[in-house]
Amino acid sequence: MTNKKIISLVLGIMCFALTVGICIQIRTVENTNSAVSQSYTENNLRGEVLKYKERYDNKVKDIEKLDQELEAKREQVTANNSELEEAENQIKQGNKLNGLTDVTGPGVIITLSDSKAEASSVMDSSLLVVHDLDVLSVINELKNAGAEAISINDQRIIPTTAIVCGGNIININGEKIGAPFVIKAIGLPETLANLARPEGYLSILKEYQIGVELKKSNNITINKYSGVINYKYATTIQEK
Repeated sequence: MTNKKIISLVLGIMCFALTVGICIQIRTVENTNSAVSQSYTENNLRGEVLKYKERYDNKVKDIEKLDQELEAKREQVTANNSELEEAENQIKQGNKLNGLTDVTGPGVIITLSDSKAEASSVMDSSLLVVHDLDVLSVINELKNAGAEAISINDQRIIPTTAIVCGGNIININGEKIGAPFVIKAIGLPETLANLARPEGYLSILKEYQIGVELKKSNNITINKYSGVINYKYATTIQEK
């Protein structure tokens, strides 16, 4: 092989290697830029979420402060007026019934969790999961047993509360909640504990190997509903 051919061959190999190297470098740079851009976008989104969360928390604090000031004003105004004091008591009682005030008292705490059994051990694996209808059935039994206040994973149950399935989670008051579901109920513990009777819904859930735990407590605290109640269709009848 002549020297010219050898030189041409070497130059050809070098050009090919250089071209491959440039292509690899360009692709590396593009991937790096893409990763940096994605990371930058994620950081921006995370920053926006934190910003809105901070605003939300500040608004909640403002509302709580205004509630305290309003309560103080009410007590001041009704201190020496029996009629206004009676009206204030009715307002407080109404707030309790509507879940708009923090309450404490005796009752029960029920925890529902998905079954730990293998999905292959049953014909229908969905039977091993706690569904919205399961939670709703327990809530209805608690209400029938005289529960005065109920919460699910600290979400207060009010007259307009919706309990809706959302895939592997449940939407309660618009909040996404997953298992285990901790249900707190204030009322006479002995009566509420009757939910664990043999023919009760809790016993039915146990038959499907759903995790069920019920315990009595003399000191349960249930926080008030923190959302906004909007009535779209019901209007107050004006007295003539």
